[in-house]
Amino acid sequence: MNTRPTPRHRAYTWQDPRPSVEAIQHLSGLEVLQSFGKGTLPPPPATATLAIELGEVEPGRTVFEMTPAEWHYNALGTVHGGVLATLADNALGAAVYSSLPAGTGYTTQGVNVTFLRPVTVDTGRIRCEGTALHIGRRTAYATATITDLNGRLLAHATTSCQIFPVGGHQPTRISQHAARGTDPTA
Repeated sequence: MNTRPTPRHRAYTWQDPRPSVEAIQHLSGLEVLQSFGKGTLPPPPATATLAIELGEVEPGRTVFEMTPAEWHYNALGTVHGGVLATLADNALGAAVYSSLPAGTGYTTQGVNVTFLRPVTVDTGRIRCEGTALHIGRRTAYATATITDLNGRLLAHATTSCQIFPVGGHQPTRISQHAARGTDPTA
């Protein structure tokens, strides 16, 4: 057994996310996501960090893809569950966001991921399809599946998201607490 591991290196670049953040005020979620795909707005830096790519987007549905690499691995030699959870969170949140009007944002309230098979570099490219199930005034729900390119199910995820206005506006609940001088997280 080799006790001296061979060092590996990785470098990547990302773009300033501010133009995308500013666009949220005057573009719908679908328009923002489509702009990521066209390259007219910079995608979130987290996607560059993990090499996650937006593949498809339509109202209420998105597909993100990635190719597992060694640097995604945990100590057991499989893709870390947190990487797959991040892939799922992107597809879930974007599916919700693709249905929101300009000036509206969302935040993930909770994500549940069930891992069904180990993912390694031998798995090859994987895709995560997110679908919005319900978009309400304040809450949204979505589901996602992670599959290999042969359609084998690798993981399943669900989310709930809070919906709120952006652009200096606070969610109603927080604004009400601020007016009363109370802490909404207490």
